[in-house]
Amino acid sequence: MIRLVILGPTGSMGTLIAQLALNDSEIDVVAACDVEQVGKSLESVVGVNDPKNITITDVNNLQEILDSTNPDILVDFTVAVATEKNCLIAVKSGIRCVIGTTGLSDDFLSKFKRLVKEKNAPAIISSNMATGVNVFFKMLSILSPYLEDWDIEIIEAHHHRKRDAPSGTALTAGNIIGDSIGINFNNVSKFGRKKGPNKRKVGAKKEIGVHSIRAGDIVGDHIILYAGPGERIEFKHQAHSRSCFASGAIKAIKFLNKTKEGKIFSTRDVLGL
Repeated sequence: MIRLVILGPTGSMGTLIAQLALNDSEIDVVAACDVEQVGKSLESVVGVNDPKNITITDVNNLQEILDSTNPDILVDFTVAVATEKNCLIAVKSGIRCVIGTTGLSDDFLSKFKRLVKEKNAPAIISSNMATGVNVFFKMLSILSPYLEDWDIEIIEAHHHRKRDAPSGTALTAGNIIGDSIGINFNNVSKFGRKKGPNKRKVGAKKEIGVHSIRAGDIVGDHIILYAGPGERIEFKHQAHSRSCFASGAIKAIKFLNKTKEGKIFSTRDVLGL
């Protein structure tokens, strides 16, 4: 059995992951930590039977909770400021982390990578754990070199509650495109366009536009627009439900439990893409 700690079980993703984990015969949920609804039963919050009757505990006491529950893996789909604090605590204790939080800082990623190797505590960090979107990423790496002379634009849309922009998935897509055509995405990316004269640099090697939409309850749409002379291709992924992200997280947890190499993996590693 995989001993699992869930961070943020009251959030939309945390709830879905808790529901799947509690119903999975290979996973033993040993703790659920949050800053919301502390003291309430996990069962009452996520609406799934919990035979262990776990109580949601205060994440501010995470070190104490980890010491008392001895988990194998911690899963975190919360917000960057919390993830950066809590996952450093976990990895310092040798606990493997599955991280789906986006907007993580370069400073955190550098520290975390060093600790993963030092503690031999492999981890998974992924901006999107859905199977379809990772196949989408693979296809971008194949398509883009054939169309590197065309203009490439990335358009993403999410619900109005999303805090970071552009989405982590859009940034991952941009980096994959950049790597596949031999350029640094950070050097050519242009985030939105201001009103007035603002001519585009022609060709993806000179400019890749990235555009963010925040509206309603959109789960997640990503379009890669390849536009050439007289024609265009629109390559699109749509998430209709967050369940695709949660099921991907469960796959990641099981993958991480079996791996031995102290490094950071991605969902593409989990799926063998």
